[in-house]
Amino acid sequence: MTTPRFKSLAGGRLGGCVNSGPERGFLVGGDREMGLWPIFLFRRTEMGKEDLIELLEPTVNALGYELVDLDLNAGRGGLVRLFIDKAPAVTLADCEHVSGQIGDLLDVEDPLPGGYVLEVSSPGLDRRLRKPEHFAAVIGSEIRVELKRGIDGRRRFRGRLISADAAAIEIEDDGTRWQLPLAELSIARLVPKN
Repeated sequence: MTTPRFKSLAGGRLGGCVNSGPERGFLVGGDREMGLWPIFLFRRTEMGKEDLIELLEPTVNALGYELVDLDLNAGRGGLVRLFIDKAPAVTLADCEHVSGQIGDLLDVEDPLPGGYVLEVSSPGLDRRLRKPEHFAAVIGSEIRVELKRGIDGRRRFRGRLISADAAAIEIEDDGTRWQLPLAELSIARLVPKN
C-alpha cells in the first residue's frame, strides 16, 4: 500500500486524508492567515492500463474468472473494456455479473477522470496473449506479434509459437526462428483457425 502525498497551501497546517488511495486527494486545514475553514483540494492522477489491471484483476479472479486483457480509452465519454475468460466458456450472464461487480468497484475507487462506458466481453477467437501462461497454453498455434521496437528492422511477426517462458517467446516465421522478449511485446494475438 502506498501513502498518498499531501501538500499544504499558503503555509496551512496539514489536515487529514480525504481519500486513502494513492495520489487521490488531500485536505489542507487553514492557518491563522487563511481562517478556520478547511480547504478541500482534490488531485487525481490518471491510471494507465497496467494500473487498472492491477486494481481490477483481484476482483475478477475472486468472482471465478480470468482477466485476459483490458482496453482503456479514458477521459470524457471513454471506454473501459474488460475481456474475461473461464472454462468451458463465458456467457452473457457471466459478462453481466462481472460488469455489475466491476462497475461498483470503479464507482468506489473512482480511478478514472471523467465519464466512461464499461464493457465486459469474452476474449474471442483471436484472443490477446498477455501473460507467460497465456503463451504456454497455445504452444504450437499460430500467433501474430507486434513489438514496441523492431528487431533486425522488423516489428511485426506471424508464425507458429515454438516455446514460451517467463522472459521470452520463440516463434517460427517464414522458416526463421525468432526469440522475442515479453517485455518488448506491444500486442500478441492468437490467429483463429479457419
